[in-house]
Amino acid sequence: MATLLYRLGRFSYRRPWPVIVAWILLMAAILGGGLALGGKTQESFVIPGTESQDAIDRLAAVFPQTAGASAQIVVQAPDGDELDSEPYRDEVVELAERIGDVDGVAQAIDPFSEYASEALSDSGTTGIVQVQFDESAQDVTDSTLEGVREAAQPALDADLRVEFGGSVYEDLEYGITPTEIVGVLFAAVVLLITFGSLLAAGMPLLTAITAVGVTMGGITAVSAFTTISSATPLLAVMIGLAVGIDYALFILSRHRTQLAAGMDAEESAATSVATAGSSVVFAGVTVIIALLGLLVVGIPFLSAMGVSAAGAVLLAILVSITMLPAFLGLAKDRLRPKEGSRAHRRAAVVDGKPTFGERWVKLVLKAPIVAVVLVIGVLGTLAIPAFQLNLALPDGGSQPEGSTAREAYDLVSDEFGPGRNGPLIVAVDITQTTDFMDDLETIADRVERLDGVQYVGSGTPNPTLDTAILQVIPETEPDSPATTELVREIRDLAPDIERDLDTPIFVTGTTAVMIDISTRLDEALVPFGVIVVGLSIVLLMMVFRSLLVPLKAALGFLLSVFASFGVVVAVFQWGWGAELLHAVPGPILSFMPILLMAVLFGLAMDYEVFLVSGMREEFVHGGDARHAIVRGFRGAARVVTAAALIMFFVFAAFVPEGAGVIKVIALGLAVGIAFDAFLVRMTLVPAIMALAGRAAWYLPKWLDRVLPNVDIEGESLRHHRAAARWADGEGEWAISAEHLVAGNEHDHLESFDVRVPKGALVLASGPARVRRLVAATLAGRIPAKSGQAQVLGHSVTAEQGRVAALVALGELGAPRHGELRPTVGELLAERVRMTRPWYRSGRADPAVESWVSRINDALGPLARVYVRSDDAVDQLPQLERAVALAAVALTERAPVVMLDQLDAFAAPDDADAFLRAVSVLAPAATTIVIGTPVPARALSAPPGRETISLDLYDLDRSEALR
Repeated sequence: MATLLYRLGRFSYRRPWPVIVAWILLMAAILGGGLALGGKTQESFVIPGTESQDAIDRLAAVFPQTAGASAQIVVQAPDGDELDSEPYRDEVVELAERIGDVDGVAQAIDPFSEYASEALSDSGTTGIVQVQFDESAQDVTDSTLEGVREAAQPALDADLRVEFGGSVYEDLEYGITPTEIVGVLFAAVVLLITFGSLLAAGMPLLTAITAVGVTMGGITAVSAFTTISSATPLLAVMIGLAVGIDYALFILSRHRTQLAAGMDAEESAATSVATAGSSVVFAGVTVIIALLGLLVVGIPFLSAMGVSAAGAVLLAILVSITMLPAFLGLAKDRLRPKEGSRAHRRAAVVDGKPTFGERWVKLVLKAPIVAVVLVIGVLGTLAIPAFQLNLALPDGGSQPEGSTAREAYDLVSDEFGPGRNGPLIVAVDITQTTDFMDDLETIADRVERLDGVQYVGSGTPNPTLDTAILQVIPETEPDSPATTELVREIRDLAPDIERDLDTPIFVTGTTAVMIDISTRLDEALVPFGVIVVGLSIVLLMMVFRSLLVPLKAALGFLLSVFASFGVVVAVFQWGWGAELLHAVPGPILSFMPILLMAVLFGLAMDYEVFLVSGMREEFVHGGDARHAIVRGFRGAARVVTAAALIMFFVFAAFVPEGAGVIKVIALGLAVGIAFDAFLVRMTLVPAIMALAGRAAWYLPKWLDRVLPNVDIEGESLRHHRAAARWADGEGEWAISAEHLVAGNEHDHLESFDVRVPKGALVLASGPARVRRLVAATLAGRIPAKSGQAQVLGHSVTAEQGRVAALVALGELGAPRHGELRPTVGELLAERVRMTRPWYRSGRADPAVESWVSRINDALGPLARVYVRSDDAVDQLPQLERAVALAAVALTERAPVVMLDQLDAFAAPDDADAFLRAVSVLAPAATTIVIGTPVPARALSAPPGRETISLDLYDLDRSEALR
């Protein structure tokens, strides 16, 4: 991967404007397309397959009057007057009638109606107008809601207090506020301090904004076809900005360090993308995998959040490894810190002048056991509130104070009890009973006897008399654990009721749906955590070839997660400091823990990779475990600190004025990042590794063989660059090799050296097995076991694909095609079509006839037969067949052609005639290598071409071992 990224970085560096313009056009196209499609976000808390959702779907089919969204219009008489007195009673009745006439409203029941259920408070001052809409909550239009508000205006004019409650009046739309821009400004300040350059500081911001722009366009476009929560784009922006800035920071920091050390700007940019970029890709992929893990939970709105955020991370990776090196290509040497400047001292590693990071890690290593105890003690203490985590979805009680939904919620709680805000609906299948009214009374009695039930309404059948509903009012608020327990107890009654009355029952309603969502999330939390932690252990084992490093990383991740949970509980559930953050104390958002785990896992792995990879590199090269910790930490501490601060500020900016859903997630991420970066990765990690010493890098050999090797430190790139430099120095030769060993670990030859001038003819004699291995290796068809080789300045070991394109191979024996007997023309036409440029079309016949003519001219008077295009190759005499097959290989117009003669020529003069013919057919600049079973000294060199003899007999190890 490092080699691929190296080439990608160099490509972008050399072509900056095409790359930058391509990204700008992509962003404009996707954003424009999304806006043109008219996509918009909407809230939909739905989980297919749950009892509550299945019941709602059934009611929509058989009892549509109850399947739509509902609302509670809370009306209160002024100055403590009773609502039943005049003129208020008539005004409330007329209010219900006006609301019922609004387009989109199925019915409105006033509190005095015989169909109302306990809708007038005991004090008589407050009543509830129950409104039923035609559509579900996400489909109720703004015009319908505005019509209901307008219908209430006469009641307001009559001095009645009117508040609007229910999910349709809860503000669940979230947008970006000016405070989020503050986070970007803080990130800019951190970048400026880190780099000491406005030019360098601006690049990560531009790349991150580009990635976020493309992400937003994609989400907008998708929202035109499916339901996307308004929290989804906001979460994607938050994560996309944070990781986009950080990923560019890692690559740019490596580039500046290399420039300060004197490296060429182009080479530095490509190397930075290959090394730091490999870590970026790996770290980003872990974030993406964790976010896509939300799909297994099976909740559509949460899946949309995960996919959108994963898309934002993917785009952040792509812009960092393409657009950033393009910016570096525009800047060239202008990013090089001036020698002696403060920026130069920060970028370069200067021996004798310890950095703050180096001083910190040395302090930790003086008493590592103390550091371990302190970090675990602090994070463990902060995690204590997490054990009282209470999860729920937002309702009217979580709305901002002063909003009409919150006022309605509080009025109902005060006058009717908290359970009136979250009524449950019991749907009853009455198709198998003939005395359904008595059965409904029996069911109501059984439900009412349960603990926690305040009131059960009378059963209401649908017009077709196949389904009925009962309204159950709990004693506790919708997000109370007692309400969740009541739902469970009602469902536990279902088997007995169905057995006794033959009437299946189902619990549904908005409150039951919210409870089912929270339950599903609770159940998924532990399995998801096991998957995430298990994934982190496997991935880090692959990267660091160690058992301790991944186990320690997983432990640190869990400490960070639980500590961040504890802070969130203390603030948003217990109310500590809630006023400062403009938060409403209450249960924690149900999907916060699982979403926080997914995001924080990926980000924690970022810091783990960037810190520990430097330590591993130092350990591999030096072998001193303690010294490797100091050197590795010193090289990465500054950039990790800057990255953590940037993420902290970006996430924290969404807390003070952010929406309720995002506020909780943002605070959890902000404190989680701070805990993980500064306490876990920069304190606990070096302390544990110091205690472990060399054992920190132990991995059983059997496990080392099983795990794939992920080269994020760029070891393969170092080999690639060394091979490329060697090949470049050998560019004067067509082919050269030093200590090249052809074959693999189990079957290989002895090493050999060779140098072939351009345009020469090489006669390589030896056994068929040896000739084929040497030719396939030098032609880039198979990798070499060891050593160096190059073809026309391209390394065989580092640029195998490029070498393969420079070398044409051919066998001079009769073609073996089973029952097929190809002709000379067919073989020539096939090779002409394969090697012709894509933009050229037409028949191959003219080229074929031209080559046939050239074959006959090259053979001259020595030919026994005249070669024709329709001659079967296996029917030609040996000399004519060998020359024709050589011509087939030469049609590729490759600068190097390797031919293998399987059998010696029957006539001695044919060998010399063949060499002369091939020398005539091949252009003077073409290098020809012919493998032959005949000793090279027995052959005569053709005139006009330098000829080299290569003896391969001594390379066969199998012969030497016998």
